[in-house]
Amino acid sequence: MAPDFQNWFSSPLALRVLTAVVGLVVILALVRVLQRTVPRYVRDTDARYRIRKLAGVMGFVLTALFLVSVFSDRLGSLTVAFGVVGAGVAFALQEVIAGIAGWVAVSFGHFYKSGDRIQLGGITGDVIDITILRTTLMECGGWVRADQYNGRIVRISNGTVFREPVYNYSADFPFLWDEIMIPVRYGSDMGEAQRILEGVLSEIVGEYAEHAKIAWEQIVKKYRIEDAKVAPAVTMTLNENWIEFSLRYVVDYKERRTRKHRIFVRIMEEFEKTEGRVEIASTSTDIKLTHMPPLEVGLSGGGSFETPTHQ
Repeated sequence: MAPDFQNWFSSPLALRVLTAVVGLVVILALVRVLQRTVPRYVRDTDARYRIRKLAGVMGFVLTALFLVSVFSDRLGSLTVAFGVVGAGVAFALQEVIAGIAGWVAVSFGHFYKSGDRIQLGGITGDVIDITILRTTLMECGGWVRADQYNGRIVRISNGTVFREPVYNYSADFPFLWDEIMIPVRYGSDMGEAQRILEGVLSEIVGEYAEHAKIAWEQIVKKYRIEDAKVAPAVTMTLNENWIEFSLRYVVDYKERRTRKHRIFVRIMEEFEKTEGRVEIASTSTDIKLTHMPPLEVGLSGGGSFETPTHQ
């Protein structure tokens, strides 16, 4: 056994296997060192994340190139076998291959990046990690209303970008248009109502208008799209129940719920200061019964029954 063992170690194949093992260990150690040391000198969180991911990708590429260089002279004789096995592996791992292709598309096609809020595969959330096979989201919504986290972490195959649309809330234009409907009772001071609503919008979300205008100018230069109005606007329509004011404005995609709450609070405060000149309309109707005439009911016996009068 000892001579055979010694002969095996002295064979070219054994030397190449040993070289491959040592090389893989060195590459792995180099990647780990880069992932742990380089990010310490980078303050930006997004840059640190990208450095760690880039180091991992470099490790995969170096590993593949190293193995090919070590076993290059034996690959020619195994071409046919690799072709047959590769076809079977490709069929069995088609989802994995789609995930890798999706990762390439996401990385170079600007679908989304870490930190973006997207909707992918019917799931809405913030992108917290992108690997070669999957995208990880911190989910928003579900049983939690509006744009708040619900605590679930969702991992979606990168291949989903080829099968379903990708909605990005923060790519080239990190703002959303939002709209609020305010019903005002007929007989209210319409001019005062208009002034109050415009003042509240300017106070709460007016700061976004200038930034949104600059961002939208870049959108117009990049895409074939019209120059939209980003300043807050208040419009009025009439219906059979009340006068309806529509408040339209742009807001940071992460501040939509918070700003809407502040808008409602300020509107109620300002309407109360008008002392009834401007009132919120409601579908509920309060009926107060002040007087009911007496009701007489004839009886078969010739008598009568009179209901009491309520005051």
